[in-house]
Amino acid sequence: MGLQALVFTTFLMMVSPIWPLGENPLPGDPYVIVNKSNNTYSYIEYGKIEKVGRVATGKSKNLTPEGEFTIVVKAENPYYRKKDIPGGSPDNPLGSRWIGFDAKETDGRIYGLHGTNTPEAIGRFITAGCVRFSESDIQWLYERVPLGAKVLIVDTDRSFDEIAAERNVLQ
Repeated sequence: MGLQALVFTTFLMMVSPIWPLGENPLPGDPYVIVNKSNNTYSYIEYGKIEKVGRVATGKSKNLTPEGEFTIVVKAENPYYRKKDIPGGSPDNPLGSRWIGFDAKETDGRIYGLHGTNTPEAIGRFITAGCVRFSESDIQWLYERVPLGAKVLIVDTDRSFDEIAAERNVLQ
């Protein structure tokens, strides 16, 4: 094998998706599904539903956008611009974590998955468009969901297994 062929082969191996650079997640991994019909969410990783819980969504059906979005911003103790409330304040309705996604061509600072300072809101239709999680759930999720992960928001009576299978994110 000539030097040129060796260099070319080495280059191909390095850029190949099968080159063993560590554990590769499945396509679409991890994946979050929010179902507005019953205010629940599921977290899928490595082709399995790892967690299911309750959330709060929009006061009206049109406030929380539907579709598949990309996580583009993550913040600990987010600042609440609307009422000038600093992050970490017990008065901050965003809670301790913000996971922003790109709905309606926004930059991840308008729509997001976030905690709450009113835990009794979980399970209700109460938000201005975001998806509220309990503090323990949003902190758990924040540690696992990287920038670039997908969030699917639906309004359906189908199960998470059915939705995830349709999206090809289950093993």
